[in-house]
Amino acid sequence: MPTTEAHLDAVPFDSEFVSNLYDRYGEIRSATPVQRMITPHGLPVWTITRHDDVKAALTDSRLAKDFRRSREVILAKAGGTGRPFNSDDLSEQMLNLDPPDHTRLRKLVVKAFTARRIESLRPRVEEITAELLDAMAGAGEVELLDALAFPLPIRVICELLGVDESRRDDFRQWTNTLLDASDDESRAQAGQAMAAYLVELVAAKRQSPADDLLTALIEVSEDEDRLSEGELISMVFLLLVAGHETTVNLIGNGVLALLRNPEQWAALVADTSLVTGAVEEVLRFDGPVMHGTFRHTTEAVVIGDVEIPAGEIVWVGLASANHDPEKFPEPERFDIGRDPHGHLSFGHGIHFCLGAQLARMEAQIALRQLAERFPGLSAAGELDDVEWRFSTLIHGLQRLPVRLA
Repeated sequence: MPTTEAHLDAVPFDSEFVSNLYDRYGEIRSATPVQRMITPHGLPVWTITRHDDVKAALTDSRLAKDFRRSREVILAKAGGTGRPFNSDDLSEQMLNLDPPDHTRLRKLVVKAFTARRIESLRPRVEEITAELLDAMAGAGEVELLDALAFPLPIRVICELLGVDESRRDDFRQWTNTLLDASDDESRAQAGQAMAAYLVELVAAKRQSPADDLLTALIEVSEDEDRLSEGELISMVFLLLVAGHETTVNLIGNGVLALLRNPEQWAALVADTSLVTGAVEEVLRFDGPVMHGTFRHTTEAVVIGDVEIPAGEIVWVGLASANHDPEKFPEPERFDIGRDPHGHLSFGHGIHFCLGAQLARMEAQIALRQLAERFPGLSAAGELDDVEWRFSTLIHGLQRLPVRLA
């Protein structure tokens, strides 16, 4: 008979947990398919830990993504003190919605955010990467996040959307605050500032259309249906945040894994055609997203021997699933030659990451050019002493200083 009694002792999801993410999830996963946790803001959540359960949960309609209802559950569970991931001004996008609303929005967005449009960016991504590596070449040591991992994707997404690149530092500050485990007031201020800028941006683009994705999103229609103003602003927010934040940490985590496993770096340097598999292994081994965004149970859901009651907040543990030994033999071994097929770093089902193609392209180009240009790359500090950002969603480094030769 399913039970909740054995799982009432909640584990704090704190900075210590983040710093030892895979060890902690390994202990939990071996003991239970679902673990109660407490977020840094005091919100109780149920975290699904095993690969097959996580994959099933990502398509389970009883685990709903409705930001209005989720907000009500969050406030009730946190005693009125918890704050949802985004402000309402930024929440009306498809990551936070289920069908039919999700279906309608995705249908409109994919008409603008096409595979052909993304693939057409490849020469520009190559060019920007080369420019950034040129700028690094004169230095013996650089901070890789600042020199490459951040500026590459933010320049690409700003050009894609038609956003003034001079605001990229603002975007970095806003998204870091929104995605890190900051206090509620700081998160609210960052959300308000970003929403205000996006309102101005959309208005300006309506006045002066251009050949960019934002103009395409404004103009796209389906049977006379268009994105509302709120939907448009929320969608641009999602594309800006996901369009650079995921890739920043994919590149940073990837270089860290390669430097911690020098034989793998040497293999990539010797044969850069391995880069496609290397990026997939980075996504499995240390992907940039730890959990899917908040879901809530619309009815009781049984997973293994655990019953999650109705009206509870649920995390699907993507990072834990990607280290499940039942799916990936020797999951703690980083091997760019393995077949990591089935990793869940971009999700699964209808909410599969819309920007997966772009993130993969940027990471592949960045790692390939890095291996070609700086084959003697090494860490400039102790690799065991890296500091991780304190976030409940993003798994990424604070800094990654490297020597170029």
